[in-house]
Amino acid sequence: MPPPMLRLISSTSVSTVAGLPPILTKPPISNQNLSITPSEENRQKVLRLISRRDAAFLSLISLFPSLLHTPHASAFSIGISGPKDWLKEQKRKSSKFLLAPIDASRQSLRSVYLLLMDKESTISNNDLEEVQKLLKSAARDCVVLERNSFVAFQANTGVEVCTFRLIVKNASSLLENKNPVKLEAEAMLDDLISSFTSLNTLANESDIQVASSRHRVADALKDTITSLDKFEQAVKDCLEV
Repeated sequence: MPPPMLRLISSTSVSTVAGLPPILTKPPISNQNLSITPSEENRQKVLRLISRRDAAFLSLISLFPSLLHTPHASAFSIGISGPKDWLKEQKRKSSKFLLAPIDASRQSLRSVYLLLMDKESTISNNDLEEVQKLLKSAARDCVVLERNSFVAFQANTGVEVCTFRLIVKNASSLLENKNPVKLEAEAMLDDLISSFTSLNTLANESDIQVASSRHRVADALKDTITSLDKFEQAVKDCLEV
């Protein structure tokens, strides 16, 4: 008996082998039916997740392309010179407020001087208290021995409490440490604090009800006012006003 014959019947949709069940063939894949790969799907999800705020920001950037292409020279100017010049101008504009404590101290010293040199008035105990109050106010917490307990506590914790020293730091903050103008301001500050210390010591130890004592205190007042004027000019030099 001859061996069984195998016949392969080709078809566009089905292939059969004698004695075996039909095997379905895969239809040809069309580019139009190509499914989205996981990476492509994720990319499209990300695109859909872009918020309106992000879109608005991108639109804003597109309106100002020059912001993304700043020349090196302009970047250097904007990064350093620009803000420094702007800060200098702001300091000059606010110089009146920065110098206000100096002028207030000057007025206090002049009030004490007029009180002491008024020949027609008799110095009373109330006058003595007023003199001490005005001198303490004029010193602006720069005389260590005249500080109250709270101010002294702040100073001991490292807080700067001397108003005149704070003024110098503010006015000269844009100057180099070895700048002659800054060094002059710091020297005038030391001289001013020394003058206030000597004045307050003399006023506390003198009997200003005695004419000769009043004259000594008055002379010390004039010296302190002169130091204050020099200090003010040094601060103005720092501010370039």
